[in-house]
Amino acid sequence: MFPSLGNTLEDDITATRAAVFSSEGRTVTVSCNYSVKANNLQWYRQDPGSAPQFLLLITDTKQPTVVTAKPPHPRLTPQLNEERNRVNLQISSAAVTDSAV
Repeated sequence: MFPSLGNTLEDDITATRAAVFSSEGRTVTVSCNYSVKANNLQWYRQDPGSAPQFLLLITDTKQPTVVTAKPPHPRLTPQLNEERNRVNLQISSAAVTDSAV
């Protein structure tokens, strides 16, 4: 899973860890730092050999609003840090099917 910044370049996004591993049923947090002013943040997941799949959009990073995919992914919770330079995606009850880029 990876975030994308609206109207910016992908090079401005850095994963805090290259890979995240967990046991099934646990809560997992995937984090990315960004170094540009962002108007919105978008999270996607990509299975090998498939196109990216939209997960959610965080609009207005000053007063965030979350827009989810249809149908939504109820186990995903996004969170911006106070400094507005890191976005976390928390996955509750991790499952093998959550494995993706």
